[in-house]
Amino acid sequence: MRTGFEPTPRTTPTRYRERARYDRETVHQILDEALICHLGYLGAGGPVVLPTTHARLGETLYLHGSTGSGPVLAARAAPSGLPVCVTVTLVDGLVLARAAMHHSVNFRSVVVLGAARVVDDEAEKLRALAGLLDHLAAGRAADCRAPNARELAATGVLALDLVEVSAKVRTGAPEDDPEDCALPHWAGVVPLSVTAGAPVPAGDLDPAMPLPPYLARA
Repeated sequence: MRTGFEPTPRTTPTRYRERARYDRETVHQILDEALICHLGYLGAGGPVVLPTTHARLGETLYLHGSTGSGPVLAARAAPSGLPVCVTVTLVDGLVLARAAMHHSVNFRSVVVLGAARVVDDEAEKLRALAGLLDHLAAGRAADCRAPNARELAATGVLALDLVEVSAKVRTGAPEDDPEDCALPHWAGVVPLSVTAGAPVPAGDLDPAMPLPPYLARA
């Protein structure tokens, strides 16, 4: 397997090309850290972008949905798969410059392009659903009731191979023009991060139920 993704005209940025990344390590890390992705496709009434959960298993990205959702129905009707664009973004900081023009954010993002297919094979679907659960909390798939036949039939899963992929990363301080550096305005970075709080038990949970180890590590 190649260590990186091959750039294409669609995955080559028109601006800030130096921020583009095509190595699998960076792409995988961003996909695995992000909890939400956005799925874009062309619906009957025009472009549609929907937030959903995802999980990467190897070189396949699985997207959660329902059997009656727009993208799943559209993918089932597309013999060669549904053309989609999936994006994830992690915001790592607010970049505050002296000049309004140079304000920015530090971020890590991934764009995946390709044809999504509906997962009909039961074994693959169960693996994907387990991956989606473990993406939310590693170890959760083994610590809950598995989907029954009715639930499995109502759940839609799309699969998208990681082939046409790029990442983009912005790090560091604001980039003010030299003549602006003496201006009397604060400049710098406000770091941002997503952190897990203490788990809150459900109101009807047995008080004797211990906190799972995988949550205690969170």
